[in-house]
Amino acid sequence: MAEYEIRALRAEDRERVRAILIERWTALQIVNHGQLYQADELPGFVAVQHGEIRGLLTYSIEAGQCEVVSLDSLAEGQGIGTALLTAVEEPARAAGCRRVWLITTNDNLHALGFYQKRGFVLVAVHRDALAVSRRLKPSISFIGIGGIPLRDEIELERTL
Repeated sequence: MAEYEIRALRAEDRERVRAILIERWTALQIVNHGQLYQADELPGFVAVQHGEIRGLLTYSIEAGQCEVVSLDSLAEGQGIGTALLTAVEEPARAAGCRRVWLITTNDNLHALGFYQKRGFVLVAVHRDALAVSRRLKPSISFIGIGGIPLRDEIELERTL
């Protein structure tokens, strides 16, 4: 496993963060559970290896809860996603949050396994939630990973 540094996003990271978000999410806007986020303006953490960003997590803290808005590892299998999830716990606890939560879609079977292996539990399935999300972000595809129809949001959480 290669060495990398996990640190808070800095102003000088924003250009690269924008490029990652557009590459991975097709836009700077991310919709989770009916909320539109300007993801490149959110606080977050990066994993840096040899001066390059190799992972990104953005989050939002509201009403005593910390939502992971985006998580991207550009080098899977190196522990980057796990380290970024661990890093977000510090600001969440400092803000008095009792849980870290996130949304993934029904087609993202890899993510469902990844999060559960790291202590997240499924707390809700929001049926047809992407119909609402598409009103805010019409570019959301109708077909997801592996040809699975993209319809539902799955909410997972890890209590702190």
